[in-house]
This record gives sequence, C-alpha cells and structure tokens, in this order.
Amino acid sequence: MKPRLACADFTFPLLSHDHALDLIARIGVEGVDIGLFAGRSHLRPENAFRDVAGAARELREKVRSRGLEVADIFLIPAEDFRTLAANHPEPTERARSRDVFRRALDFTVECDAKHMSGLPGVTWETDAGDDSFKRAADDLAWRVETAGDMGITFSVEAHLGSLVPTPAEAKRLVEMTPNLTLTLDYGHFTYQGIPDVDIEPLIAVASHFHARCGCKGRLQASLSHNTIDYIRILKEMKRVHYSGFVGLEYVWVDWEHCNEVDNLSETILLRDLLLKNL
Repeated sequence: MKPRLACADFTFPLLSHDHALDLIARIGVEGVDIGLFAGRSHLRPENAFRDVAGAARELREKVRSRGLEVADIFLIPAEDFRTLAANHPEPTERARSRDVFRRALDFTVECDAKHMSGLPGVTWETDAGDDSFKRAADDLAWRVETAGDMGITFSVEAHLGSLVPTPAEAKRLVEMTPNLTLTLDYGHFTYQGIPDVDIEPLIAVASHFHARCGCKGRLQASLSHNTIDYIRILKEMKRVHYSGFVGLEYVWVDWEHCNEVDNLSETILLRDLLLKNL
C-alpha cells in the first residue's frame, strides 16, 4: 500500500479554519493533519476540551464534507516544551499531562481518526543519569497502551529542544518504550547537519511522516534550497512497507525562520515531487 498524502491545517494559520480546509481539499490530498496546539492553532485544547464530543463532531463533519479524512491529531498541550511534559519530574504535573492526553485521545476517537501525535518530553537538569529518559519511556508506554486500547496509534515527534534531538536518541527512546512509533520529521535533524543516511533507519519505526524542505541551519526551506532526498525516502518507505500518511507540513511561525517561505507554493511543489515518485 502506497503512502497517502495529507496537509497540515496549521500550514495556513492566517486563514480561517474553514478556508484552510477548503484550500487543503483543493490541493488534492486525501488527508488533513489537525493541530491541537495550546494557544496557537485553529483548534486549541483549552477550547475544544470544553465539549470534546461536540468539537470533534463539528470537525469530523467539516473534514468529511470536503472529501478529506483526519490523518493525524497532533497534540501540543502547552506553549513551551516543559509545561505538561510527559516526563515532568513533578507527579502532579504528569497527572495533569495525562488528563490532557486522555481528553485529546477522546477527541481523536470522536473524530474517527486513527492516529495521534505528541511530544516526547525534555531533558531535566535536576535529573540524575538516565532519569529523564526512563520517566519518558514509562509514561509514553502508558500512552501507547492507552491509545491502542481505543484503536489509536500514538507516536511522538523527535524535535529540536526535546529529549531526543538526534536519530540515535530517538532510536533509543523507541527501543526503551514498548510499541512506541515516531512521527518522523527529517527537518529537525537536517537542521543540525545530520545526513539523510543517519536518519533513514527511523522510517522503519515511523507511523506518521512530516514532509517539508530543509537544509543545514534551516528547519524549513524552499525546494530550491532543500537537501532532504525525498526520492530516497519514498524508496525506503516502499522497502519497509510504510503505510502511514505523508503529511505536507510547512508551518508559518516566528521561530527558526519558519515564516520566510511561501507556504502555499512550496506545499504544491513538494506535493508534485512526492506524487511523481510515489
């Protein structure tokens, strides 16, 4: 089964959500990645969780009416990586984080989606040795199992500023955490100058994929400056029988120069490159 294409609603934050969904449908992809980001996405947990069933039902109908399906619900529960982190050292904060996760999981189920992404946690300077890793693995294992019991695949994105900023650390976390998969975004590694060959083994443990162009020193770049070999990625996906969505995931945010490319044009250019080689 070939990977199917999706596009993130948070690629177009200056549009209303309805207009963003209209545009994504016209781009000609099958799915939409929904951002559930505290304080900064069309749909926000602090609003949606007031009426989980109602908010999910409204989203489900909006997506279906446009001939799309929800490819992924991406939960970012706070406006920084430490608040509500899965591996927070304070038990009360971890309990709050789990509560937000459960609500997001209920939202995902009500949307008829089958995949949910989250963040892996961060390294805490107050921890000794591998404590940050061990606590993350324990909590993420609970999340994977809880999601699985509800028919949802849960994965985490290894990202800049996280516990796992390199492919080796991401692989280690997956190996420590039963059944954990990745939402894989090469850009977070390419930015650091890490070559594709070192990132490629992670495709085999990915259940969702974020596609956008990047190069060393730029988390997001135009296709003309891109150094990520997407043709090679698609060949590796075929070899390992990757069957998840490939989500076109340009973002527009004042962080790491991610508001300096033409999101619409670059999304279409990358879409065409991927479709030509699927």
